[in-house]
Amino acid sequence: MSINVYFIRHGIAADAENYPTDAERPLTETGDRKTHKIAQKLKQLGIHFNLILTSPLVRAYQTAKILQENKLSSKVEEFLPLAPDGDINIWLKWLKTWQTEEKRELAIVGHQPDLANWAEILIWGEARQVLILKKAGVIGISLPEVGSPVGNSQMFWLTPPKFLLKEEGRSKKEEVRRKKE
Repeated sequence: MSINVYFIRHGIAADAENYPTDAERPLTETGDRKTHKIAQKLKQLGIHFNLILTSPLVRAYQTAKILQENKLSSKVEEFLPLAPDGDINIWLKWLKTWQTEEKRELAIVGHQPDLANWAEILIWGEARQVLILKKAGVIGISLPEVGSPVGNSQMFWLTPPKFLLKEEGRSKKEEVRRKKE
């Protein structure tokens, strides 16, 4: 059985010029609301994580807590290498110890371009800077059961947030259309 890793970018954050440091930027009201809706949709899809690993930056940690509040996992842990410019090799070492615990579903909450680059390294063995992870978007990667995951993993999901929110908008449009008929 392989391990599924869900790379989830933090939700919409406040402008940098309003905060002393980038690390202190929180989610905006819109970012919070949309992230809750996305978390609810993930829950409806039957997704559950054994652990949510998050960047220590405020906006990422808030996103991870929203996932937890929506019962996608009972565990959230901060992981310093998920801060911007973090080292995937530190995470890969951590992953080896986590794998031995028979865990199968992992969420990683962090930042662009790092999360997309990490996904590319797992898929192609190098960061090609081709994948773009939108705010509150998801990339799902299936890691191999044995051997190095670098260059040997498969992407099974690349979802922008608007796709996860689309059904809500479509339902309202369909309802209006049906009333007209």
